[in-house]
Amino acid sequence: MNYTVHNQTIDLGNGREITLETGKLAKQADGAIVLRSGKTMLLATIVSSKEARAEVDFLPLTVDYREKYAAAGKFPGGFFKREARPSDSEVLVMRLVDRALRPMFPSDYHAGTQVMVQLMSADDEVLPDSLVGLAASACIAVSDVPFNGPISEVRVARIDGKFVINPNRTELETADMDMMIAGTIDSIVMVEGEMSEVSEDEMVDAIIAGAKAITTQCEAQIALAKAVGKYEVSREYCHEEHDEDLKAKVFDTLYAPMFKAAQKGASKSERKASFKQLASDFVATLSEEESSKSYMLKEYLHDVQKKAIRDLVLIDGVRLDGRSTTDIRDIWGEVDYLPSCHGSAIFTRGETQALTTLTLGTKQDEQLIDGALVRKTEKFLLHYNFPPFSTGEERPLRGTSRREVGHGNLALRALKHVLPPVEDCPYTIRLVSEILESNGSSSMATVCAGTLALMDGGIPITAPVSGIAMGLITDKESGKYAILSDILGDEDHLGDMDFKITGTADGITACQMDMKIQGISMDVLREALNQACDGRHHIRKEMLKVIAEPRDDFKPHAPRIVAFNVPGDAIGAIIGPGGKIIQELQAETNTNISIEDVDGQGRVEVAASDKAAIDDAVARIKAIAFPPTVEIGEEYEGKVKTIMPYGAFVEVLPGIDGLLHVSELEWRRVDDVNDILKEGEKVKFKVVGRDPKTGKIKLSRKALLEKPEGYVEAADRPRRDRGDRGGDRRNDRRDGGERRERRD
Repeated sequence: MNYTVHNQTIDLGNGREITLETGKLAKQADGAIVLRSGKTMLLATIVSSKEARAEVDFLPLTVDYREKYAAAGKFPGGFFKREARPSDSEVLVMRLVDRALRPMFPSDYHAGTQVMVQLMSADDEVLPDSLVGLAASACIAVSDVPFNGPISEVRVARIDGKFVINPNRTELETADMDMMIAGTIDSIVMVEGEMSEVSEDEMVDAIIAGAKAITTQCEAQIALAKAVGKYEVSREYCHEEHDEDLKAKVFDTLYAPMFKAAQKGASKSERKASFKQLASDFVATLSEEESSKSYMLKEYLHDVQKKAIRDLVLIDGVRLDGRSTTDIRDIWGEVDYLPSCHGSAIFTRGETQALTTLTLGTKQDEQLIDGALVRKTEKFLLHYNFPPFSTGEERPLRGTSRREVGHGNLALRALKHVLPPVEDCPYTIRLVSEILESNGSSSMATVCAGTLALMDGGIPITAPVSGIAMGLITDKESGKYAILSDILGDEDHLGDMDFKITGTADGITACQMDMKIQGISMDVLREALNQACDGRHHIRKEMLKVIAEPRDDFKPHAPRIVAFNVPGDAIGAIIGPGGKIIQELQAETNTNISIEDVDGQGRVEVAASDKAAIDDAVARIKAIAFPPTVEIGEEYEGKVKTIMPYGAFVEVLPGIDGLLHVSELEWRRVDDVNDILKEGEKVKFKVVGRDPKTGKIKLSRKALLEKPEGYVEAADRPRRDRGDRGGDRRNDRRDGGERRERRD
């Protein structure tokens, strides 16, 4: 063996451990870690280019996470039977890790960097998404890639009133808080989660619990890095060149006019034009040599604008659009905007606008999630679209972006806790948010518009949900900071924090925090949450001016669904052989019917736009599931199912057929059943008895017809004796012989 393996173990308590191993696999990567917890194994690697590409002034970081189907002993679906594009759940994990890692790289490091984490072995109970951040940071820790970490990421769930770090899959099902928290050894850098209307203090307590576990995991990474010999060892690089004289000239000339332009409280487009004109006028005054340093000049112009805007907030307490730090932009909304949708709403806050539609569907419209670890269906879908025109840009559309997946998921988690239970609302629900204008906080506009669309569509949500994005401006030298409510796009870009919080009047339902600096203190975090609470309530009150409560009924054109339970042993009878019965029911009643086994009971959903059609289908299904007794001597009407030479099989009751013999069709002799009946038509008949041997129900149509005058029953008709019949036969034979003689 020509390699050395190093291990480090982290004790999670209750007999659970995480093991970090390096030195055995992927040795050509700059850093590689195998993380193991139970049967779950992750391989994390980092490779970073030795040089930065020309004129790249940012960190080209790519974080990739993939779940291999072989890890769970499964084949991928589809024709090719191999892993393809990442699933939404994989994309969400990538975003979680990216947002935690990115602020920790040096700001002047611009080399292309790729972090890849792969799930190589799966455990049914160990959730890998809470381990990916730790694995990614650990592989950087054992490399020479410049990094101001380590960081780690943990899941914090509240189960039976207690906080549990990295709970297993079964435990998480009963949690009322589910949060992913990332941080360094002494600060928090990322928070995301969902919860059932908790208070700000409860959320802070969860973050504190996560921070303790993060500290332990960071210490383990440091110990491993020391064992490998990589602790505080970093490659040399020079990705930025500076001209201090040019930088000073930019700041001396432009800071004051930039500050003055920021004070005007202009609109987004006006501010952009103003800042651009100032920069253009300044560049025109430069020498040819200075102008040639476009790479540096671009950075300095950005930095002076950033400082002017941040100082305006810290010094004057005034923001770019003239608001104070706690002011919320003007809000207006409208519902029922799209007449053909099952629900629709416009929500506009300042220069951010979302148009959201509601579509109601049946069981067949549920989304099937068929991943490496999970196979399930989803009844609530929320899709977020961010077209380029929303920011006045032109760019090609290349499918759903990671950002769109992430923002849609955040809005979904914000709203899912206020949806009614399936028993009260059996619909499959899809919300689609189209961002028509964007100047900050479009995901929170999606939450607000989604709430309004649900209420417009008559969905009885338990409470309206509003959302707000909070920002932060800090100054290390003076220690000053300002927390901003309802941030603009520029305040997100130039600020230090983007903290999105959603909730009802009773508490928080979801959150997402990203930091552009290396961490935030608990005191500032608590202050931001309390300020956000006031902003959320203001926004919610403005929303309720548009529509105060869910409508009493669905739209007239929305599908109607009736759901009920039937005995489990009736499922087969309702479906029928090869689905024949349920298909006939749907065709004849013009409804959409689904049935599934839920805890030994048959859960039936019947959907249609016509109430009479639903009532008809429900009655037929219940007749099969709870069959009434067929009474001898009673009259019925049923459909002709099959015609045979000897009669017709007719449906007496749903799922119960009887034989209408050819002799029981009419009082006269019937030679062909098809002369009287056709398959599919309905016929009236009387139940006259049961076959004593087979138990089959015997039917009669003629029993309902008037008996012809002079009709004689077959048993009462005169019969010839045997002698007569014999003489007739002899005469027939004699006649036949005479005919043969004539032919000869």
